[in-house]
Amino acid sequence: MLDRHITQMTQAHWEEVRAIYQAGIDTGHATFETSAPKEWQTWQEHQINELSLVAIDGGTVAGWAALTPVSGRCVYSGVAEVSVYVAPSAKRSGIGRQLLATLIERSESHDIWTLQAGIFPENIASIELHRALGFESLGLRRRLGKMSHGPLAGQWRDVWLLERRSTRVGLQ
Repeated sequence: MLDRHITQMTQAHWEEVRAIYQAGIDTGHATFETSAPKEWQTWQEHQINELSLVAIDGGTVAGWAALTPVSGRCVYSGVAEVSVYVAPSAKRSGIGRQLLATLIERSESHDIWTLQAGIFPENIASIELHRALGFESLGLRRRLGKMSHGPLAGQWRDVWLLERRSTRVGLQ
């Protein structure tokens, strides 16, 4: 851990971010998405860009975290969905925890009062990470979607819905 830090994601990080995202997609335990966007601009259209982060470890992107608005309606302006992905070579190194903790802190400084995450039940490491940082399980959404790719193609998948309500923002 000579040079590990969290910084805002930029276009310069995109190819490494994309590769990490695709590696997660390929496991079949990260998302219903079938492929990472090819272009940085496509990625930016869906993210809260000032809150997209990368973990740099030894000069290499070792993980990323981002927030996506859950709705365009103004009443949900403080609610966002969390994504955290760690490079296969950096798993169990604490990078996911560092990214999520930083994302939580920065989200509150941007008036986001609720973070939610949808996680496949088999992704135990991600569920444990989110719970360790204050996310609560709201429930299991059964057979929420059918996988169209990867080792579980054709199978219906359950998704745990977890939520973290800020203790600093959106209290009144």
